[in-house]
Parts: sequence; C-alpha cells; structure tokens
Amino acid sequence: MIDWPIASLLPHAGDMILLDEVLDFGDEDIRTRLTVRPGGLFNEADGSLPAWVGVELMAQSVAAYAGCQARSRGEPVELGFLLGTRQYQCDVASFPAGSVLTLHAIRTLQDDNGMGVFECHLDGPGIKALARLTVFRPPEPASYLQEPALAEREPKEPSV
Repeated sequence: MIDWPIASLLPHAGDMILLDEVLDFGDEDIRTRLTVRPGGLFNEADGSLPAWVGVELMAQSVAAYAGCQARSRGEPVELGFLLGTRQYQCDVASFPAGSVLTLHAIRTLQDDNGMGVFECHLDGPGIKALARLTVFRPPEPASYLQEPALAEREPKEPSV
C-alpha cells in the first residue's frame, strides 16, 4: 500500500475522487482499489454504481499512476485528459454497493508529447471489466483550460 493519500495524487477534489487507495505502482503500472459506497455522485437509488462509471474509475487509476510518478520525482501532480476509450467491456450492468473493486492499469504506450495508452482491468466479486484508455498530459495543462478573451470569441463584422 502507498502512504500518499489518494487526494494528493489526483487532480480531482471532494466527491469526484472515486478511488480509495493505491495498492502499489511501478514504472509501467498501478493497482488501485475502492469500495462502492451508496450516496456518491454517480450512485443509483439502490447504492450501486452504473457500469459506465468503470471508465472513470479506470481514468482515475491512470491519473493516480501519473500522480505517483510525479510525487516520486518530487514534482507537482498535474492535470491530464482522457481522450477516449476503446472497447470498454463489462460483464455486469452495475457495481453493487459494498463491492470491493480492484483496478490494474498498465501503460502500453507513452510518447514524448504527453500521449499515452493504458490497458485497464477492473475486477470485483463476479465483476470483470476492461478497456484501453488513450490519455494526454500536455506540457502546460493550464493553457488548455483558459478561455479565450471575449474579444477573440465575438464574431467580427464583415468588412465591405
């Protein structure tokens, strides 16, 4: 188990942090865990999580991987983006309340421009899900979040 609190590894806050802990990580992979608890942002009335939330759980595991790598180097945790997923497969419609889910994300590709691909597996009691996530961590993530100035957004009058 890793001593860093999960909130110190993710660029998320409050109820958007869905993972409970990092079990271990290495140069190419990470293992994380959570217990499905009722009352969260995405829970159904019966306390379960819809299976589509598995993609977010996988993405947060990848973000935790990046956070662990940054913390290991003494660098700040930075924002990254989930660009997409391929072939998300899950053998259940939802993850029942009380289920303990373990995720394993394995980096299969990383380029110098910040693009990466992770093979992700989610397991629980009678639950299996997998997907390949494409992610991007830009060199200056804040520049991707800034809105253009109002003058740049307003349509210009055609010149005659």
